Amino acid sequence: GLLLLAAALGVTAAARCPAPCVCDNLRSHVLCLNGSLTAIPDTIPELTRKLDLRGNSFMVIPAGAFLATPYLTHLDLQRCKMESLEEGAFRGLGRLVYLNLASNGIALLYQESLDGLFSLQQLILEGNRIEEIQPGAFGHLGSLTVLDLRANALVYLPDMVFQGLQVLRWLRLSHNALHVLGSEAFAALPALRRLSLDHNELQALPGEALARLDGATRLDLGHNPITYVAEEALAMASLRHLFLDHASLQDVAPNAFARSPQLRILDLRENQLQGLPPLAGAGGLIRVSLDGNPLLCSCLLRPFHKWLARARVQAEGACAAPPALRGRSLNSLKSPEMRCSRLQPSPRPTAPPEQPRATGSRQCPRGCVCSPDFHHGSCENRDLREIPRHFPEDTRLIDLRRNPFRTVPPDAFPGLKELVSLHLQRCSIRVLHPGALRGLESLVYLYLTNNHLSTLAAAAFEGAPQLAYLDLDHNAFTRVPAGAFRLLPNLISLHLQHNTIGELAEGDLAGARGLRWLYLAGNAIKHIASAALAPTKMLEKLQLEGNQLSEVPTAALWGLPALSELKLSRNPIKHMGDSVFLPVASSLQHLYLDNMGLEWISPHAFTGLGPKIRSLYLESNKMNNIPDMSNFTGLEILNLQDVPFHCDCQLLPLRRWINKLNLCVGATCGSPAEAQGLKVKLSTTFQTCPGWGQGEAGKTNPNKTKAASKPSKKKRSGKSPARGFRKSRA
Repeated sequence: GLLLLAAALGVTAAARCPAPCVCDNLRSHVLCLNGSLTAIPDTIPELTRKLDLRGNSFMVIPAGAFLATPYLTHLDLQRCKMESLEEGAFRGLGRLVYLNLASNGIALLYQESLDGLFSLQQLILEGNRIEEIQPGAFGHLGSLTVLDLRANALVYLPDMVFQGLQVLRWLRLSHNALHVLGSEAFAALPALRRLSLDHNELQALPGEALARLDGATRLDLGHNPITYVAEEALAMASLRHLFLDHASLQDVAPNAFARSPQLRILDLRENQLQGLPPLAGAGGLIRVSLDGNPLLCSCLLRPFHKWLARARVQAEGACAAPPALRGRSLNSLKSPEMRCSRLQPSPRPTAPPEQPRATGSRQCPRGCVCSPDFHHGSCENRDLREIPRHFPEDTRLIDLRRNPFRTVPPDAFPGLKELVSLHLQRCSIRVLHPGALRGLESLVYLYLTNNHLSTLAAAAFEGAPQLAYLDLDHNAFTRVPAGAFRLLPNLISLHLQHNTIGELAEGDLAGARGLRWLYLAGNAIKHIASAALAPTKMLEKLQLEGNQLSEVPTAALWGLPALSELKLSRNPIKHMGDSVFLPVASSLQHLYLDNMGLEWISPHAFTGLGPKIRSLYLESNKMNNIPDMSNFTGLEILNLQDVPFHCDCQLLPLRRWINKLNLCVGATCGSPAEAQGLKVKLSTTFQTCPGWGQGEAGKTNPNKTKAASKPSKKKRSGKSPARGFRKSRA
């Protein structure tokens, strides 16, 4: 299919072009789309400028992977199932200006992960599962202007995390779970003009962190549970557009924006505001949007209404009460109409108390390195036998990887109330004692991967109530430690991948009521009890790939109204019956059913699924037909590679549907013999079928094929589903 496309576009394959790629020598482009590559090809022409590797299976990008292509300017690695970037993965790419790593499984960015990309201008990391960014990760990206971190799993931004991004103009952090921002998180962004923090978990306006952004002109804070904007809460000298829509605002202080003198547009739509005081400090305002608020147009609103007229500010919004004025626009009201009644105003919420900032002493354990700028302490690979003590009290990240501690005793981290991230990977830990984390009241991230833990007691987490990310991958668990999470009400992400867990039983996840992401890949799970997932009613991602399930765990999926991603890849599920995804049909967006040896799918297996499905992976299975998916109108990704379709008349509806899709699906005929190896779209076996000829026969005309390719080429220049780009999200 790629070769046919290449021929239609006048592209010739270079002698050195690696299979299954297509090389365009004239433009120095190489395309290796939606293939089965597991490593970066080492025969890519050295002078290649643009390399498109979307839809392959690299898992890990090793150090120096692109040393043979030093002239690259554009590199696209979307949907390549990558889980980690080795330090130095992109060294040698000093000319690269565009790097797209969207829709992978990257969880952590280390300090040297992006080393060598000093010409990079756009970095897209949208749709990964990045939980933490270590300060210094972007330190080598001095030319970056756009950084896209949307739709990841960030909860916390430490101080100076974006250090080095001297010319960054747009930072996109939407659709994460941010609720803690270091006061210096944005301190090193002198050129930033736009900051997107919408769709997060911020409960208060992070004024101290935002005050560092002197040049920012647009701030998006919508869809956060912010209830109150306090006096002088926002001090941004150049801010012109502020979006606080779809939050939980109940009140705004009169001088809330007094220290943002350039503010012109204030968007407060869809909040819980019954009114506003005169915003006397915001002298430059032009428009205030209040649509969707329960505005009480009584005498209490008169001062605000008079201020609007006096300051010549346009207001958008309508009265919700009293009944006589319901539906009236604010601009149409006259003061005498806004009469007093017995309704009393709700008391104004007080601003959340400021947390005291510990100055902390500057001591550091012997043999360790403590950074006062980053508030980090590192004792990595120092052959320590005991947990070191006496870190500065304001330390926020401690890296203790690769030390043979064996156990973590009670009260192992005294005096570290500000500690947010704790790294204990590869420490030979067998026991986490009760009270081991006592006193770590700000701890958000705990990494315990590659240890020897086989059990955990709930008491081990006593005193760490803010823990949101717990990584227990690559340990010795044979079952989920039942009840261990009942003291973790804020747990969002739980990693138990690559253990030897055999089943998921009722009660295993008791107490994990806030869990959103559950990673159980690479275990030996054969059974999931029907009530095993019942406590996790907020679950959004469930990853079960590489287990021993022989059927879809349909009964266990009931009661998960937010589940949007389900991975069942590499489970020995041979048959798929009726309505197996019905419990999550109203929310499911991403479904992975690849590499299962699937032999048969019921025509009604996908009952209930429809326009919400955005990606469906069915590659590398054994069935020769699939159910009708004509109502999957929202598809952005469909992978049907390595499925031996029987290209006879029964497959004609699928062939017609595929022809209408603006997607590269990779469907190939496995039989009959004369069609074997041909793309379903190109097979001539359908021409003898009843109903053939309704505009389809003409599509095999070479001249028409070539003509039809031209608009396709035009589409491929933009961010369209045809190129596999995700739809833009604010």
